[in-house]
Amino acid sequence: MHDRPGNKNYELLELANGKTVLPLMATAAEYLSELKKLINPAIVGVGPVEAAINTCRIIERLQVTPDFVVLLGSAGSAILGQGEVYQASSVSYRDMDATPLGFAPGQTPFLEQPPIIHLPHTVPDIPSVSLSTGGNIILTDQFDLIEQDMVDMESYAVQRVCQSYDLDLIVLRGISDGPKELKVYEDWTELLPTVDKNLATAFQTTVNWLAKK
Repeated sequence: MHDRPGNKNYELLELANGKTVLPLMATAAEYLSELKKLINPAIVGVGPVEAAINTCRIIERLQVTPDFVVLLGSAGSAILGQGEVYQASSVSYRDMDATPLGFAPGQTPFLEQPPIIHLPHTVPDIPSVSLSTGGNIILTDQFDLIEQDMVDMESYAVQRVCQSYDLDLIVLRGISDGPKELKVYEDWTELLPTVDKNLATAFQTTVNWLAKK
C-alpha cells in the first residue's frame, strides 16, 4: 500500500486549529509501528529525482492545499546521536558543483537561489541542525568532506518543490547510520525501530506546536 512512490492512499492530517499537514516519507521501510499510529504518509521515493517528481505529483493530486508539509525519515551523521531525531534548520544540495564556472559549491547556475536554504520554521524542543542532500550514501570517512551536520537523499529536492508551490516545509530526520561503516542493508535498518519511535514523538511535538500557530 505504501511502497509505491506517489501512492494515492496518503491522508492530510487536520489540526485542531483547522490547518492541515501533508506528511511525506521516502520509503515504507522507514514507516514502522509508532508512525503508523499517527499518520498515513505519501511516499516520495529515494533520491533527489524521485523525491522531486513524486512530491509534485502528490501535491497536484490534493483537493486541498496543505498549510504545512512535514518530511520524515532517516539520515546519516558522524557527529549526531544515533537513533535521535533532529529538525533541519537548513538544506543544501551537495551534488551541485559548478565551481569551475565561478559559482559557489552547491549553487545552481543561473538560479536565483542561495546554495544553502534556511527553512521557515523552528519547532521548539527539537534540536536544529544543518542538512546536506545528495544522490549518494555517505560512508564513514566521507563525512569529513561535508560541512553540514547530517545527510540525506531527498530534503533539498522536496524543499525546492515546496518553494515552487509556496508551501512551508519542516524536515524531521532520525540518525540511522554514520560512525559504523555501512556494508549491508541491515546496517541501515538496525536502528530504524528506534528512529521510528523518536520520529513519532518529534512529529507529535511538531503538530502540537503547529496547532497553536
